[in-house]
Amino acid sequence: MVRTPEELDLMRISGKLLASVFDTLDQEDLTGLSTMQINDLVDRFITNDLQARPASKGQYDYAYVLNCSVNNVVCHGKPSDSAVLRSGDIVNLDVTLEKNGFIADSSKTYVIGEVHARAHRLVRAAEGAMWSGIKQVRLGATLGDVGYAIQRFARKQGYAAVREYCGHGIGREMHEEPQVLNYGQARPGFDAPRGHGVHRRADGQ
Repeated sequence: MVRTPEELDLMRISGKLLASVFDTLDQEDLTGLSTMQINDLVDRFITNDLQARPASKGQYDYAYVLNCSVNNVVCHGKPSDSAVLRSGDIVNLDVTLEKNGFIADSSKTYVIGEVHARAHRLVRAAEGAMWSGIKQVRLGATLGDVGYAIQRFARKQGYAAVREYCGHGIGREMHEEPQVLNYGQARPGFDAPRGHGVHRRADGQ
């Protein structure tokens, strides 16, 4: 979907607010916190400090403001009082918010305390794969180019791209077209809208 300049400005506002959520989490020592405590912290910050709406809460009867995916959970893990983060864990926090009718959606993986070298390598490889896909977004590019770049980078690092989940468009609804796969072939795929980028979530990475 092609957005008007006014709509894009509103989307940028939502995106900047969401970035501030992760800035706040960056300053927190997550060691010893339950994923439910993190959920409640983010809920208060979005609602009270940002005067925005946690977009995940109530979506498809979901009761929480984020997904907390610990260690081998790929994505969409639910917050829990019993899931306490310990040194050696990695956790992906997937957060959404809505402001002025537009939704922003992103995630970030946090390394808790001292983790095994393999975990550090996985996190770095996943981030590298994400940026490889983002770098393909330009005039004339296709979603096939994006997926291929992600898959190619992951394979070079010794990993496989997750095929069961994908990225997605976003705007007034949380999940909009197009789907953005983590794999594909160069050139085939939908053409990227002229002048616009492709949004990709980093769930589980």
